[in-house]
Formats: sequence, C-alpha cells, structure tokens
Amino acid sequence: MGWRSAGLGFVVAALVLGGARADEVRVLTAGAFKGVVVAAAPAWEAETGHRLVVDNDTAGALARRVTGGESFDLLVVPPAQMNALTRAGQVAAGAVPLARVGIGVAVAEGAPRPEIGTVEALKAAILAAPRIAYIDPASGGSSGTHVAWLLGRLGIAEEMRGRSVLVPGGLVAERLVDGSAQLAIHQISEILPVKGAVLVGPLPAEVQLYTTYSGGLPPNAREAARSFLARLSGEAGQTILRERGMEPPGPAAP
Repeated sequence: MGWRSAGLGFVVAALVLGGARADEVRVLTAGAFKGVVVAAAPAWEAETGHRLVVDNDTAGALARRVTGGESFDLLVVPPAQMNALTRAGQVAAGAVPLARVGIGVAVAEGAPRPEIGTVEALKAAILAAPRIAYIDPASGGSSGTHVAWLLGRLGIAEEMRGRSVLVPGGLVAERLVDGSAQLAIHQISEILPVKGAVLVGPLPAEVQLYTTYSGGLPPNAREAARSFLARLSGEAGQTILRERGMEPPGPAAP
C-alpha cells in the first residue's frame, strides 16, 4: 500500500502545482523606484510563488527600450513616458499612480553639510563645491534634466560646466564615496541607500521638482503582474516607499 499512497500523493501535488503555475514577472523600473520594487518583492514572492525579475534604467531609456519592442510585465516610469507609450498602444490604458519623490542634495559622510534652505544658499553651496555630480541630462533622467535647468536658473551653468560629473545612470551619490565629486544632486530615494553618503536635505521649494511614478501593464497583461502592481499601490507598498524617501502621489501631486 505504501507505493500506492506515495503515487497518490505525487498526483495530488502535481495537480496543485499545475493549478497554481508560478510565473516570472519582468519589471522595468526607473531607478528612483527600484528600491521600492526590490523591497516589496520577497513577501509577494513568498505569498504567490511567482518570481520577479527587476531591471532598472533612466525613464527616458526605458521608454526607448519599450518603443523598440522590449517585452515587460510591469513598467514603472513618470507619467510623461507612460502617457506616450499608452498613446502608442504599448502600455494598456489605466496606469496606476504609485508615488512621488523630490530631489535632494548630498555630501560624503563626515563632510561639512552646507546650508541649502534658500535658493541663494543652494547657489553658494554649489559654487563652493569643486565638483558636483548629477544624472547626465542626455540619458533622459528627470533629475538630471532638472539640475541642468537649475544651474541655468541660478545663472551658473557655464561656470559649472567643467566642474560637473555627469552620471549616465545609477546612484549618483556613489560619486561622493569614491571622491569623484563633493556634492551630489539626485532624487532622495536614490541618495538614502548609498552608504557613505548623507542627505543634506531637499531642494528649496521654489526650485524643487517632484517626479511622480506610475505603474503600467502591457495590453496582454498577466494576472501575476496585476497582483504585484496591486501590492505596490496598496498599504504595504506605501509603507515601503515612505521608508525609502518617497511619498504617496496624492491628488495634488504633479
């Protein structure tokens, strides 16, 4: 009877597994939101049996990749890119707002923290830094585009041209740790994870830029991707994003 019981158990297990097929969910996310996705993954994977594969890039680069035909199960980018891809039919209508994040200033751990509470103080802090690091605007990153605008707004774009460390993507604050720059300007959620870097504070309100991130699905979205998007937009996701320097988008978010 032992072999019959074992055989029956095998059949039951096979039926259960067959009815709850595990999927691999491919997430393309802008770098600022990657930490939230990665933090939300373990509990969701344990509950569902599905597996996330996470790939991050600048928002502009992700939009170009999707336009070029790259497949995905969930895309997290700002509304500008999301709306364009939706109009092109590459993302289904009904993208879900997930979070927003502001831009901050960072220095290396142990370095003096400059005053940045006003626009004039921020200008002085930038001018006092031998080198500043930020995302290369040419890469399509929203923070890099904003910093380029900011330097022009402050009237110091030409002066800082030879003192700017342009980062193609990734964690700008790492340039503080390796000594490439003395000041970093990047989204707050991408400053906080860098060991050896310290957030001085957000940009002054007059020159701040909040970037909103939305989650979009392809037209043929799978249920597993819908499930993870619901996790990100729900209470658990909001708790995680607050821990990482972001906040819920809210009705007044840009």
